[in-house]
Amino acid sequence: MQLTEILAPGAVRILPKASSKKRLFCSLAEVARDLHDLDYSDAFSALQEREALGTTGVGDGVALPHARIAGLEQVHGVFVRLETPLDFDATDRKPVDLVFALFAPVGAGVAHLKALALVSRTLRDAALCAKLRANDDPSLLYTVLTDDNASAAA
Repeated sequence: MQLTEILAPGAVRILPKASSKKRLFCSLAEVARDLHDLDYSDAFSALQEREALGTTGVGDGVALPHARIAGLEQVHGVFVRLETPLDFDATDRKPVDLVFALFAPVGAGVAHLKALALVSRTLRDAALCAKLRANDDPSLLYTVLTDDNASAAA
């Protein structure tokens, strides 16, 4: 699996600010709705429900919110870089500015786990995260994320 299989060029955004997790999840659900015809309420609720189980802020300014949604046929990703980091209750207590959300079909156990592992591995690369933080062009961020060296098979 490669990031190009789950992340469309239009699914990469830069947000000036999100005042809360709830506002961030609203933005993620809007992108998922606009690009992948997901029901906004379903996407938003699924992200909220998953986050209620425990934080998806994994540390070093990165969050990986994810949700399973009925009716999806494949895993879809949305990447957002926040210009103003957000308190996300991350494991290391640092604010988050890089957010990669995954939306997976309800029955996509292995595919969902592979996608989550791939995104996690990709965003553990400190040099890659530095490039993401240093650029303001969504198309360039997409290229950085999906470069063959960055998105090796899971």
